[in-house]
Amino acid sequence: MAGALPVAFALAWLLARVRFPGKVIVDAIVHLPLVLPPVVTGWALLLLFAPSGPLGHWLLAWFGASVLFKWTGAAIASAVMALPLMVRAIRLSIEAVDRRLESAARTLGAGPWRAFRDVTLPLSLPGVLAALVLGFARSVGEFGATITFVSNVPGETQTLPLAIYAAMQTPDGDATVLRLAGIAVALSLGALIASEALARRAGRGLHVF
Repeated sequence: MAGALPVAFALAWLLARVRFPGKVIVDAIVHLPLVLPPVVTGWALLLLFAPSGPLGHWLLAWFGASVLFKWTGAAIASAVMALPLMVRAIRLSIEAVDRRLESAARTLGAGPWRAFRDVTLPLSLPGVLAALVLGFARSVGEFGATITFVSNVPGETQTLPLAIYAAMQTPDGDATVLRLAGIAVALSLGALIASEALARRAGRGLHVF
């Protein structure tokens, strides 16, 4: 989420506030992981980050590093799958901000950055919080892209859904499946409840503002 949020916010801002040729295409590409089979997304990531791929070759040449079969690869797969939901939530929040308030701030002497920091960002905060929760919930449930991209390596790339899948393949894995499924439900419910509480708190603060 830490890596995906800045990218999601930048894309949401671009799609919400900037007019440029090919905007519809960019919007479609951003939301493509929502409609593509996750296995296809994982396969595309594998091509990009393989040692002979454009990003994988660059990482290997400049940093001597690879994300294949490592936790960083699993994080990238989760971020890519969560990105469309995060972009959509933040974009709707930015579009809901009254641009006259930004114009008023500029009229009173605020520069572009200060108007963004003091007006746009606080007013779009509920959407950012919603994006974090949606992204987290999507990441917790990610399976297809991860197993295709970085496989299922215990202690390295094995996520919660992959651990549940592995336990289901063992004859005596019912207890493990039940325990892990309970953890997944608890994490998801906790995230949603926390998001609602934070959004309400942010809404009260914005009302005062």
